[in-house]
Amino acid sequence: MAHLKLKGLRKSYGEVETLHGIDLEIQDGEFVVFVGPSGCGKSTLLRCIAGLEEITAGELWIGEQQVNEVPPAKRGIAMVFQSYALYPHMSVAENMAFGLRLAGFTKDAMKAAVTRAAQILQIEHLLERKPKALSGGQRQRVAIGRAIVRKPGVFLFDEPLSNLDAALRVQMRVELSRLHRELQTTMIYVTHDQVEAMTLANRIVVLSAGRIEQVGTPMELYHKPVNRFVAGFIGSPKMNFIDGVLHDGGHVRLKDGTCVSVQADTSRLATGAKVTLGVRPEHIVATGTRTEEAVKAFVQLAEHLGDTTYLHVTVGDSPEPLTVRTDPDNPLNTGDTAWLNFPPQRCFLFDEQGHTLP
Repeated sequence: MAHLKLKGLRKSYGEVETLHGIDLEIQDGEFVVFVGPSGCGKSTLLRCIAGLEEITAGELWIGEQQVNEVPPAKRGIAMVFQSYALYPHMSVAENMAFGLRLAGFTKDAMKAAVTRAAQILQIEHLLERKPKALSGGQRQRVAIGRAIVRKPGVFLFDEPLSNLDAALRVQMRVELSRLHRELQTTMIYVTHDQVEAMTLANRIVVLSAGRIEQVGTPMELYHKPVNRFVAGFIGSPKMNFIDGVLHDGGHVRLKDGTCVSVQADTSRLATGAKVTLGVRPEHIVATGTRTEEAVKAFVQLAEHLGDTTYLHVTVGDSPEPLTVRTDPDNPLNTGDTAWLNFPPQRCFLFDEQGHTLP
């Protein structure tokens, strides 16, 4: 295992800076997920840790060693890519042992390492097959096995499940969680899929435009996002946002004139200040009956999925629909008028700059 420390890490391509002073510590044995939209710098950051990209400025420490100038092969890491990158003419066992053979391991040592990795990944019965005879999930296991045999201090995963279908991604998430528990090795995982981040991570690092927005456990980010970006990125479906103005210390007036109660410290804002109300789909209560502080909405589409129903609704003249997750027995349907209630304790409030009001 290995402890990682990044101090003011920057990466530039010519005059274009893509990572803007990253400060981060990753503890021994942690499963940390880098998450963010395309182009946020998460894969670039991973490649800097791997040594595949030169660090422009700052420091990268693995254990007690600063590794800025250390070549990838000597950093004690192993990387699993989005592409399986298996040699088609080699068997599974030969693919997994290839790196060890280049490093000068004996046949007995290679066989022992491959057998151990195959047992961990439950692919002993596949060792003599060629990659063309494997499914996508099996190929990804072989790619992971090729990393395991090296016994690295740190595993790096660069969107390894994005080429798999939905059902197989779920299965592989379970396998990766089991693998982490069994190996107890530091793992860093890059994805744009926040569901993967929430289900796999001990801690999540949310990145945007080359900067860290927030670091925390999945539930910390879900319950206490520091800004609108994190609030909108964590959670599926994403949080709903409604523009309004601060009516008084405990209410927000929406564009349709409805006043909604909130439980947020608005003392630093003046009455009339522009704010954004945030509420997650699972926290909105939608009924066909009007109640005090209920917001009138029109149901554009009701998606009945069996165990739950999603209502896509519009409020007033806002072009941006809201999503409501509700009970499958809710009678509201496409074309109905709905009345939305926002529980004050479940509402988030953001100032004009997007910062969360506590």
